[in-house]
Amino acid sequence: MIAKVILKSGKDQSAKRFHPWIFSGAIKKIKGEVEEGCIVHVYDNQDNFLGAGHYQVGTITVRIITFQDEEINENFWKRKIETAYNYRKNLGLINNNETNAFRLINAEGDGMPGLIIDFYNGTAVMQSHSVGFFKSRDEIAKSLKQVFGEKLKAIYDKSKATIPAKAPVNPEDGYIFGEFNENIISENNLKFKINWEEGQKTGFFIDQRENRKLLEKYCSGKYVLNMFGYTGGFSVYALQGGAELVHTVDSSKKAIVLTNENIELNFGKTNKHESFAVDAFEFMQNIENKYDVIILDPPAFAKHQDALHNALQGYKKINYSAISQIKKGGILFTFSCSQAVSTDAFRKAVFSAAAMSGRHVRIMHQLTQPADHPVNIYHPEGEYLKGLVLYVE
Repeated sequence: MIAKVILKSGKDQSAKRFHPWIFSGAIKKIKGEVEEGCIVHVYDNQDNFLGAGHYQVGTITVRIITFQDEEINENFWKRKIETAYNYRKNLGLINNNETNAFRLINAEGDGMPGLIIDFYNGTAVMQSHSVGFFKSRDEIAKSLKQVFGEKLKAIYDKSKATIPAKAPVNPEDGYIFGEFNENIISENNLKFKINWEEGQKTGFFIDQRENRKLLEKYCSGKYVLNMFGYTGGFSVYALQGGAELVHTVDSSKKAIVLTNENIELNFGKTNKHESFAVDAFEFMQNIENKYDVIILDPPAFAKHQDALHNALQGYKKINYSAISQIKKGGILFTFSCSQAVSTDAFRKAVFSAAAMSGRHVRIMHQLTQPADHPVNIYHPEGEYLKGLVLYVE
């Protein structure tokens, strides 16, 4: 018997506007037995069906996966995967000879809140952020195999770090289909080695693909600094664009090892690149007039609202350091990937940093995530990646 979650009067409007989150404070009562990860039906106070989703202990109590009164079964999951697959096919990302890595499932953006799936040249890497999707992983895997066919060589479940800490499950990362497969991908005809077993997120920041391509056009003959460089994505594109010198900085030695491998994979041994496994803030203390182009792509400074103030101060500090020290006529690519930081708040932090520097700064581009990381129009919180390209006189 599926439990019923009944909302308080007046607390049903967001669900009626197809927002997929039901907060604990909106719930009047629950009829029936529930356990974390189970499917529940959501009703308004007049007993009208609103949606079905995964129950979870916490502030977001239900994540709605369908607003239709339908059975959640094998056909349901296959249809969800097919819809996401066909959307990427329309984007030109399926059977693409230049790019064979993309995001297949982007949580709320694909109507599957709590699930991320990235596809890396034959391997699908899954991350469940809810118990519900973790419990459904075998059904999801079966649907992936049916939809992709022979193009899918392996499925790696990497949910150990993303399942809520107190959840009543004990996830272990590992292959649930196939085994270790080719881990070199192609992105815009450039090669990258991916470590989905030990790397951050699913192994690579696919969401910066188009922003990396934009960077390429501004690097000819330039001295480029890639801060928080991770595995060197922006650095590879800078060299491809004809940069005279590229420096990559990341505090992780493992990331720097992969950076160096990715540089050599594309350009062989070159004296146009050097990497540094050091703290970013320390490195930027004395870089005045050394660089024509600087990329700031830090990890999420704020994963929750309670860390927002300190995060905005961090963005202001790092951007002030870059804007005040970049060469005259320099170009700054600056980003925030914190969902808790709004576009407006991020801009204000960057604008404050520019004002503090006293330099004349122009906005060249306003950036976001690519189309394979879609934003559900009813869930604007899904627009997590914010970026600005600034020209500093």
